[in-house]
Amino acid sequence: MPRVTLLTRVDCHLCDAAREALDRVAARTGEAWTEVDVATDIELERDYGDRLPVVLLDGKEHGYWRVEEDRLVRDLHG
Repeated sequence: MPRVTLLTRVDCHLCDAAREALDRVAARTGEAWTEVDVATDIELERDYGDRLPVVLLDGKEHGYWRVEEDRLVRDLHG
């Protein structure tokens, strides 16, 4: 199971940029990531709906709106 999860929604331009950033992180670290559309889960929609995309690392919020690539790489190795 991937350690990194990207919470998104359809038609989210920031989500597109986050996907590209996570692809770069995956290329650097070898860590896979997964994506979850918050529209598929009412609790996720309620918790995160206004500030997508959200990056979760090991199930905990790591950041939102923008992927901090260097920080994520460091935390994946820490």
